[in-house]
Amino acid sequence: MTFDLYKHCFDSYYLRIGLQPYLWDINSKHMKTLKESNKAVSTVLALALIPITGFALDVFIPSLPAMSARLHATPEAVQLCISIFLATYGVSQLLIGGLLDSYGRFWPNIFALAGFSAASFAIANTESLEVIYVMRAIQGVMSAVIVVSKRSFFFDLFEGEKLRHYTSLFSVIWSAAPIIAPFLGGYLQTHFGWQSNFYFLGFFGLAFLVLELVFSGETIASKTPFRLKTIGNAYRSMLGTWDFTSGLLILGLSYAVLMIYNMSSPFLIEEVMHYPATVTGNCSMISGLAMLGGSLLSKALISKPFYKRLFTAAVVQLTVSGALILLTLQYHNLYTLMIYVILLHSASGFIFNGMLAYCLTRFSQFGGLASGLTGGGYIISTSAFSYIVVKTIQIDSQVWLGAGYAVLIFAVLTLILRTKWIERGSTDEVKEQDVAFAVE
Repeated sequence: MTFDLYKHCFDSYYLRIGLQPYLWDINSKHMKTLKESNKAVSTVLALALIPITGFALDVFIPSLPAMSARLHATPEAVQLCISIFLATYGVSQLLIGGLLDSYGRFWPNIFALAGFSAASFAIANTESLEVIYVMRAIQGVMSAVIVVSKRSFFFDLFEGEKLRHYTSLFSVIWSAAPIIAPFLGGYLQTHFGWQSNFYFLGFFGLAFLVLELVFSGETIASKTPFRLKTIGNAYRSMLGTWDFTSGLLILGLSYAVLMIYNMSSPFLIEEVMHYPATVTGNCSMISGLAMLGGSLLSKALISKPFYKRLFTAAVVQLTVSGALILLTLQYHNLYTLMIYVILLHSASGFIFNGMLAYCLTRFSQFGGLASGLTGGGYIISTSAFSYIVVKTIQIDSQVWLGAGYAVLIFAVLTLILRTKWIERGSTDEVKEQDVAFAVE
């Protein structure tokens, strides 16, 4: 999208709600702008930072039973570390999008990387569960700043088919974390203990902090003043568009499929089936590969009708979940658990990839606001859905895990059927300015 279109969208919206247009010039002498020669490297760094949330969530999953024993805490108390991170990560994105549109992308991202690393090192050096909760909340906020700023990077620099290409890559790259992180976490847990996972996160953040300082810079074309009323009106307008809101709920439900597995699998594998933490890590890696496979298939079929893709995937997923529940009533071992993971998680990855690209490009002319609402909205719904499922259903066997899957998948299918979707072919994409703040 060009600068003129940004200016037109923001100016017309401010006038409509009774505010004066106000743009800050990007050519400030205090601003470190992105050099054209560094654009390719900076793009790679932006893509590489998108999975940071997945690493923060998944790297210590194989350590949950060990943390429970070491900290003398119940499994539910340790699992709360995941919920706290998700909740703060999701809620923070609702405001961070507007803040980044006001103060830029570069320096907030730098400070967030430093804060993320500091919180990680703090967790690695404490055995107080209360301190860990606070640091996990800080990690959630810092991760939100990092991810929203890096998603906004692409809306600042690209448009049209190129932008669509990158947005469809987001969930593919995001899938790298569930593949790599648990496998690495299982190795670190076995050889160095649970603290080593958080040392890894700390050094991960520091490494990217240095690379960002060297190669990256500010990319926002124009800044807008941070006004809560403006942001609130924008969010109301976007959430008033049912296909966008339905998309956020579907994203949350699809991601919750992965989350209920992540929260229950360490105890099913290590305590019920008596396998070591490395097996938990390897199984989570298979889960990540399944999500990646589904995301890649979705990207390959991006030119196919959107509704048909989603509907077919959800019907197949619900049918398979029912068949697996019946199977695991008679047979239940590590192999049947992996059948669940491969078939159902790949379908969730397929749905998630298509829906994430749809929601991000639905209001892409609003940059950080749209990115923040998309990311924050689906994470908040993920937290709510996964919490409701694990509290309502005691997942102590594969049958009950399958029941939890079925509840989430049925809700996805219901939303797909009840929503009128905008079809966007590869050559007939809906113009972004035509859907700005539309209420359908």
